[in-house]
Amino acid sequence: MGDRWHVEVDRSLCIGSAQCLHHAPDGFRLDPARQSHPVAPVMDANERVLEAAESCPTEAIVITLGDGGEAVFPPEE
Repeated sequence: MGDRWHVEVDRSLCIGSAQCLHHAPDGFRLDPARQSHPVAPVMDANERVLEAAESCPTEAIVITLGDGGEAVFPPEE
């Protein structure tokens, strides 16, 4: 994949299901309030992080290309 991604979690949507941790344990952490956050706001493109975003029941994870801001997930409609 070679790209750099900017990863954000919309904390107003996160319900703490921990699906992101299941799919990408190196990419996300839960804080004491069970809210998810990325380990780093910018990371190498990673299939597991994409799977985490796709599996989030509330689509709280937003991934954009680090240099251009183009949407990776959720895809632009």
